[in-house]
Amino acid sequence: MSGGIWLASYPKSGNTWFRLLLANLRAEAPVDINALPERGGIASARARFDNMMLFPSGLLTHEECDRLRPGLYEAMAGRDWLSANIDDEAPPGQPLFIKTHDAWTYTTDGVPLLGAGPGVKGAILIVRDPRDVAPSLANHGGQTIDQSIRFMADPEGMFCGRADRQHSQLRQRLPGWSGFNRSWLDQDEIPVHLVRYEDLHTDTLGIFAGALAFAGVALDFGAMERAVEFASFTLLRAQELRSGFREAPVGRSAPFFRRGQVAAWQQELSVTQVARIEEDHAGMMDRLGYPRAQTVKVAAG
Repeated sequence: MSGGIWLASYPKSGNTWFRLLLANLRAEAPVDINALPERGGIASARARFDNMMLFPSGLLTHEECDRLRPGLYEAMAGRDWLSANIDDEAPPGQPLFIKTHDAWTYTTDGVPLLGAGPGVKGAILIVRDPRDVAPSLANHGGQTIDQSIRFMADPEGMFCGRADRQHSQLRQRLPGWSGFNRSWLDQDEIPVHLVRYEDLHTDTLGIFAGALAFAGVALDFGAMERAVEFASFTLLRAQELRSGFREAPVGRSAPFFRRGQVAAWQQELSVTQVARIEEDHAGMMDRLGYPRAQTVKVAAG
């Protein structure tokens, strides 16, 4: 499978870690975490949109930008996926990856926002227990855990969606943790390979190999073992402490690579907060295999 592969995830679900695993795949030493082209590499990057469309997106409404985005990704698939990739030396014939926090949605013209043409070959969907997402999202956004829990349940949630300012990224629809994951799992336009953060944490090499096989990457277990070592959480956190991380929130002292643990929510959430998250997302948690601590009515997943 060659062409473009979306790396899709609800925020704070492990997308950056997965991209660092990819970046280290052909490295002889740990890749500098600040070498990842985040502002150019994410699907919603405004600068790429402006450069390829040859006019400023700030003159358009969110809806007008959305109607142009499928064409942008078709063009990228044909001539510019390489500059969007985290590894600019990908061998010919192998897929090129690009990060997105967009839900799978359609424009007002009925076209998939992220494109479903011949250049877009599939998506790796990275999911994480919503009870661990909530405190991580709160830490990243400088808000309370309760605010994050409300945002994760909001079917109208979005990033960069205000009309009174110009963000560095285009609007990204985030219809709640459940709605986001459902949008990718239930669409039938492109194939999706599911990666659970918890499984990647437990069996990094095996889960990484499965995702690469889905994407059509030739497997080199020696290279994969080095990538897993170079992208270990200990090394990533040490790099951030030494030189900072440009993807960390601007003006915040909180670390980006905060804990990187599975089930840390057990020490970070109150019983009430756990119950709220499980009630909001019971159906999708069951569908994705996240056992619930509370007995709640199962919502539609």
